[in-house]
Amino acid sequence: MRKRSSRPPVVTTFSDHQVVVPENTLKVAIAIGGSTPAAAEVVARAEAALEHLSSEFPAWMEQECERLSRMRGNMRKHGTTRSARENLFRVAHDLKGQAATLGFPLAAEAADSLCRLLEHSPDASRLPLALIDQHVDAIRAIAREASSGPAETIAQALCERLRQVTDDFLIEVNKHRPDYLQGLVASSRLPETGSA
Repeated sequence: MRKRSSRPPVVTTFSDHQVVVPENTLKVAIAIGGSTPAAAEVVARAEAALEHLSSEFPAWMEQECERLSRMRGNMRKHGTTRSARENLFRVAHDLKGQAATLGFPLAAEAADSLCRLLEHSPDASRLPLALIDQHVDAIRAIAREASSGPAETIAQALCERLRQVTDDFLIEVNKHRPDYLQGLVASSRLPETGSA
């Protein structure tokens, strides 16, 4: 086993914060482990298993879309309660993580936008149900029309517009929280807000 380096992290100090960059020990781990024929075989078997399962992906995606639709219906019925928001967020988050693997990367983008809307809205009573509906309907349409050639261009434009409307909403409802808004801007595609 290789001895761990005791090199201290690089620290850059600014007027209002510090950036700490630790030593990258991952390079050492990769160099030690390397690529072996056994590792390549494991990857090949995993890829073959995934290919074998790929015929099931559209059905799994449809099931996830049904779950999402049920959670949206639950929110419409019971309001934007904490439980309703958490349930809708959980399903959207699952879709965000699974949709690309299942062959629906644009559905993952729309699910990501829905997650942002639910997660970063400070007042649940102000959540725009129409925008939630548009996200859910977009995800379902993208999953349904994924095999259609021209649908991809439309889906891409739809995802971009959903993200833009969501970001505009989040900027508006978080303008009273400049530090939080700056975090949103830094961690996403939100436009700079100047004096936010």
